Amino acid sequence: MKTQLIIDNQHVAATGGATYTRVSPISGTAVTTAAAATVADAVKAVDSAAQAFKIWSQTAPTERRRILLKAADALEAKTSEFIRVMANEVGASELWSGFNVMAAANLFREAALMATQIQGETIPTDKPGALSMTVRQPVGVVLSIVPWNGPVVLAARAIAYPLVCGNTVVFRASETSPYTHFLVAEALLEAGLPAGVLNFLTNAPADAPEVIDALIAHPAVRRINFTGSTNVGRIIAQKAATQLKRCLLELGGKAPLVVLDDANVDEAVKAAVFGSFLYQGQICMSTERLVVDEEVADEFVAKFAARAQELPMGDPATAAGCVIGPMVNTENGIRLNALIEDALSKGAQLVCGGKASGAVMPATILDRVTPAMRIYDEETFGPITTVVRVQGVEEAIRVANDTVYGLSSGIFGRDVHRALAVALRIDAGSVHVNGATVQNEAQAPYGGTKHSGYGKFDGRAVIDEFTDLKWITIEPQVQQYPF
Repeated sequence: MKTQLIIDNQHVAATGGATYTRVSPISGTAVTTAAAATVADAVKAVDSAAQAFKIWSQTAPTERRRILLKAADALEAKTSEFIRVMANEVGASELWSGFNVMAAANLFREAALMATQIQGETIPTDKPGALSMTVRQPVGVVLSIVPWNGPVVLAARAIAYPLVCGNTVVFRASETSPYTHFLVAEALLEAGLPAGVLNFLTNAPADAPEVIDALIAHPAVRRINFTGSTNVGRIIAQKAATQLKRCLLELGGKAPLVVLDDANVDEAVKAAVFGSFLYQGQICMSTERLVVDEEVADEFVAKFAARAQELPMGDPATAAGCVIGPMVNTENGIRLNALIEDALSKGAQLVCGGKASGAVMPATILDRVTPAMRIYDEETFGPITTVVRVQGVEEAIRVANDTVYGLSSGIFGRDVHRALAVALRIDAGSVHVNGATVQNEAQAPYGGTKHSGYGKFDGRAVIDEFTDLKWITIEPQVQQYPF
């Protein structure tokens, strides 16, 4: 598979014809050869988007809606291709790939509905004969940087929302999933997006710092949205701050699923298996901590481990129906093995699974994890989760909040009023009562707190992220001033 850059709706090679390869984490063979953009290419992409903004920002809402709806259809038409490409590039199962495409298409349709909902308001004024009002206007060029783990849906939200608000987008794809992201950009072009409204860049990993520096520093870039690790997000925020540019950051997570003493254990186990092991736990919302009351802990752990051991493993590129595929790289396995060794040496119990072999790791559960262990608060981002036993509601809340992250969370308890009271005290951007931590709906605001970032994707809240609010008054032609 080969990709090129897309600038002004033209497929072009990087300056000098530079390329890089994405290799399979299992076989080590080349999967994709992608164009390796230079700083000069990055500048061209922003210049193109800035020029296109002059026209796109004035496009009628019905036209924006029409294109986004066509893009949704174009994405769905590529479902089988997305499944094939994601299996090879990022080890995604058919379930995860299909969900990505479905969610992305739904997101484009939800964004399309917002086209006529970008509204201001009239404001009461003390000035006789004056009209005071606000309007929301597009900001300019938006830089969108997205990761490899939810490549279709995360790309869709980074593109659709800025576009529907009247902005143009420079879409910097992940080095790990270049062809998957290329397919997303292609769907927009097929939908009839005018030249320059969406420009697509890939770069070699080694070139990322200088390319992203150039993109952030370009005067035409007025907003940056980034989804990825907290470490990189912090760097993006610092660089943007030097340019006085606003960011929307959705970063790492260490999502807790709290199982109270009155929980329906069987239902909690279902949610824990899904939230912990969907796409090998490589989702920002993945359930990385099971905070379980001692009253039900033994029953929960036994059922959870039994269910996790049944999950089929394999390479999605060759084995249909597998749930646990390879991690995105072998380095992740080395890192997780070190966390396991540390936890076991300090008293944790391995109740399911075991260490990784390269990028391959079974569904793994560590019980009796304590704060003395690195895995207690380090993000794992793999097919491994932890059980922390607690006594009572107050300790459950304390442990759930005992993390620098605050993205997603869940609570299981039959007393819904008590569970709701707990939900209101959890420091996270989303809390699901009697539901899994991995959830997303395009009409609901999504974002984190603490080191999980700031700002909101999805829902009407996203309008504030990608528009400027302007105050306008229309005043009497003749006025009296104090001097």
